[in-house]
Amino acid sequence: MLAGMRPALCAGSYVFSSTTDQRVIAAARERALAVFHEQEGVSFVLAKDVAVELGFDASMPMSRIVLGVYSALDGVGLTAGVATALAELGIPCNMIAAYHHDNVFIPEEMKELALSVLEALQHASSSIDGVE
Repeated sequence: MLAGMRPALCAGSYVFSSTTDQRVIAAARERALAVFHEQEGVSFVLAKDVAVELGFDASMPMSRIVLGVYSALDGVGLTAGVATALAELGIPCNMIAAYHHDNVFIPEEMKELALSVLEALQHASSSIDGVE
């Protein structure tokens, strides 16, 4: 999967946030990129401007890189490979695996470096797999 991941940087800034306020939950749910129910509250990934509008802390804006490979839900190694490659350069990442693609969220100021790391990982994996 690493050889075919085709990382693509998406436009926009995103904020991870959480609340137990039912009024805010209802407002955020319709506009969220992702929603997850946790014991402590409902977590959202929101566009930064939406997060600010709803009163969330937007001090840690994230950029989103979509991995273009169709990742199998039972696939092994994609998340580990991506996280390890980024961690080696001190780039934090938050992964969200959706049905078709995996999404990598990194601090906004590190987006170009993260993209180049993932492109290099894809190329190296392609060479190993003879896909080049």
